[in-house]
Amino acid sequence: MSLSQRDRNHIWHPLTQHQNAPAPLGIVKAKGAFFWDEEGNDYIDGIASWYTAMYGHCNDHIIAAVSEQMRQLDLVVFTGFTHEPAVQLSEKLMGILPSNQQKIFFNDNGSTAVEAGMKMALQYHFNKGQKRDTLIAFEEGFHGDTFGAMSASGLSVYNGPFEDFFLKVVRIPTPKKDNLEEVVSQLKQLISENECAAFVYEPLVQGAAGMKFHSAEGLEQLLQLCQANDILCIADEVMTGFGKTGKHFASLHLDTLPDIICLSKALTAGVAPMSITSCSQKVFDAFLDEEITKGFFHAHTYSAHPLGCAAAIAGIDLLTSETLQKDIQRIQTSHEAFVKEVTSHPKVKEARSLGVILAIDLALEMDRYGKLRNEMYQYFMSQGVFLRPLGNTIYVLPPYVITNSELEKIYSAIRGMLEAI
Repeated sequence: MSLSQRDRNHIWHPLTQHQNAPAPLGIVKAKGAFFWDEEGNDYIDGIASWYTAMYGHCNDHIIAAVSEQMRQLDLVVFTGFTHEPAVQLSEKLMGILPSNQQKIFFNDNGSTAVEAGMKMALQYHFNKGQKRDTLIAFEEGFHGDTFGAMSASGLSVYNGPFEDFFLKVVRIPTPKKDNLEEVVSQLKQLISENECAAFVYEPLVQGAAGMKFHSAEGLEQLLQLCQANDILCIADEVMTGFGKTGKHFASLHLDTLPDIICLSKALTAGVAPMSITSCSQKVFDAFLDEEITKGFFHAHTYSAHPLGCAAAIAGIDLLTSETLQKDIQRIQTSHEAFVKEVTSHPKVKEARSLGVILAIDLALEMDRYGKLRNEMYQYFMSQGVFLRPLGNTIYVLPPYVITNSELEKIYSAIRGMLEAI
């Protein structure tokens, strides 16, 4: 019996309507930019398995580091104890994070990184004797599937049944060249009418919304306005972090730095589930008090898991290497050339790229998970390329180790799809 058949007996998959979904594809092996199914077919992982395996699947350097760590220390409770992998990772992160970041808090995944950041912001004001109950977020943002993260998200396809239970969130459009004055005015009004604790945002790129880009200059003004009103700025870099925008973090494209940053996905290169919420010294200091309850009483059993820390340390070593930085530049240049090629195609509404992120909006109306979108997905798979269109947006976010010929195979599949639909 195949993996696909056995799977159906007991497994409930994410983002799946099991009433009519096709059987899941059984995957048995992954290496570099590829994975293989149980029939022996190979597929280029054009989205690095949701932007995690950025250094390539089963990277030898990372696997060796995790294997060595496994023989030394598997897990120890992180309340009252510490260990070398956690301390070393904190030191490594301070070398690449925005300069105002000073403390890191360990979580399990992207959603819980955002959840912790939001709780930090709310308690920051509470500890100072202020009850600020409102969060600011972008329209069409996505921050995860736990309740706080969902509250800040603006995509009803994920939130629908739960919206009556959310935290108080007010939303603003993303800043563009043609709407900046209006967005700034709207933010000023929201600040004047609400007790705002924090602004939660995806810097420069809204991933789940369809890799939508917004203005760095506009975001800069919004951050300055928030910080002038002691509203903590929480940068959700779960998707954008670790090199994807051409810099180590999207926040480094800006002069105004966030108070809190949420990290996951490429943090451990997909080898182990782990996330981090980092913050400035100002945020951390608000929790220092003789009164114990002013501490941050939030914890995860697997906090600072040594194996995840070992993977993250090895990943940062790769990220900061000259070889990998050249790979990022190579992919960026390749994407820019492909954008120029397809922009004039009659079925393309817009094409854009930033760093290793490529997105193409089709001049077609379709449901996010509808029939035409699923046909596009199946077409790509038939070409040996794994891409997951977000409605009418095709995006590519490949592992840094992908070769030029493998990139060309992805582009060729997109060209073929444009002719086929």
